[in-house]
Amino acid sequence: MTWTAPEVARSGGALNAPEPELLRGLLDWHRTTLLLKCAGLTGEQLARATVAGSNLSLLGLVRHLAKVERIWFRRRFRGESIEMLYSTPQWKDADFEDLDPTRAEAEYAQLLAEQEAARQAVADAPLDATFVGADGEEISLRLVFVHMIAEYARHNGHADLIRQGVDGVTGA
Repeated sequence: MTWTAPEVARSGGALNAPEPELLRGLLDWHRTTLLLKCAGLTGEQLARATVAGSNLSLLGLVRHLAKVERIWFRRRFRGESIEMLYSTPQWKDADFEDLDPTRAEAEYAQLLAEQEAARQAVADAPLDATFVGADGEEISLRLVFVHMIAEYARHNGHADLIRQGVDGVTGA
């Protein structure tokens, strides 16, 4: 039996709430938007790059965003000593280039796990909490949330084009 990405429901989130709730809600909305772009597609379809001259695929985006979730929330903010996802010396863009459609279900589950681990990593942290970045600059959790919202928003735009190229579906 061929695995197909599940249907998901997206909640609207708060439109008027304190900043921490708004940022968390908006990030979750964007997280779910990516999952909506994948819903109903097989591993083969998720791995398909449909934009000429681009290596972007929905499966690549799933892998990339799992990696980015891990980097920003767990490795950088929490300082967890955990391995990088999808980084190899032979593949500069391993998230996008080293794809195996038969692993799509596991890669999708990895994204969900990283999203939940990220939520847990910052669950009780104030937005003003900081960490020191690689360049020695102090970075706030607020900036991480804004960065991740922008990261998902940009890639959700890519996902729109890719999905339309796979099966003509638009919207969401």
